[in-house]
Amino acid sequence: MDTNISGDSSAKRPKWRKVAYGGMQPGFDDNHTDETFLEDMVMNANVVKRNMLKVMLDSVSISQYLCIVALVVLVWTYTLRSTLNENSLLLLDVSLLGSGFLILLLTEEMLSLNLLLHYVLNVSFFTSGLYVLAPIYQTLTRSISSDSIWAVTVSLLLLHLFLHDYSGSTIRAPGALKNPNITSCISLNASIVASVFIASRLPSRVHVFAIMLFSLQVFLFAPLVSYCIKKYSFYLHLLFSFGLMAVTLTFVYSLHRLLFVLMVGILVFVNVVCPYWLIRIQEYKFEINGPWDEAKLCFDITD
Repeated sequence: MDTNISGDSSAKRPKWRKVAYGGMQPGFDDNHTDETFLEDMVMNANVVKRNMLKVMLDSVSISQYLCIVALVVLVWTYTLRSTLNENSLLLLDVSLLGSGFLILLLTEEMLSLNLLLHYVLNVSFFTSGLYVLAPIYQTLTRSISSDSIWAVTVSLLLLHLFLHDYSGSTIRAPGALKNPNITSCISLNASIVASVFIASRLPSRVHVFAIMLFSLQVFLFAPLVSYCIKKYSFYLHLLFSFGLMAVTLTFVYSLHRLLFVLMVGILVFVNVVCPYWLIRIQEYKFEINGPWDEAKLCFDITD
């Protein structure tokens, strides 16, 4: 008799259902789960298996831009030492500008004549504005000590390298869908301020104009040119990067051997050690997905 009563009560007990907002179900705790709860659990579903060689090749973009910044610092150093005069700087500026436009013409398919004229017009206004503001830049930090100038310049360059977008460009490339992000703009502003601090230590207006034009050409247009080269041909990008590394190491060696060793160490660290670390730490990545995850929208809510 008692057995039949207990059997009837268990048969009448409602079955637990997995619902999100149904409230408490009679006969079950609020945090109750049954044996089917872990059936949908998936481990490491989104973990990407990385290849060592591919990661090393991708890190070449970082080394390339480190060499570009190192070359800018070398030009600053030779200018402050009066090794480079204003005529040499102006010749360097014209050469960089011409070679940059030539690379854009050869590598960018969506570069129209109107867009090229737009670039030329902007560069003309930009150059004229720099020449007019050169006397202001020359006397901008006259009351600040040289030690403070060097310390702030180094800090700004480190900030520039830390926030720089190594996968894109500081200027929106032709055909690009997205504008540069906010960190890239902050990085660009840091490099411009560092250039102004260096230019304020030069003796003449032409010196200031030439070094500012050189610095801004590199910090503004070098990422755009390297981005266009990489998009046009990855092998050409590698050739350009390794050639740039060789030129940088040659000039650094002529400046100081200890700096040469430091630069080689940085390049090896970026291109070999960091990719190796990334591959090794992937082994310890453990991701669990299941019914407890938040729901994700499968459409764009802005549409």
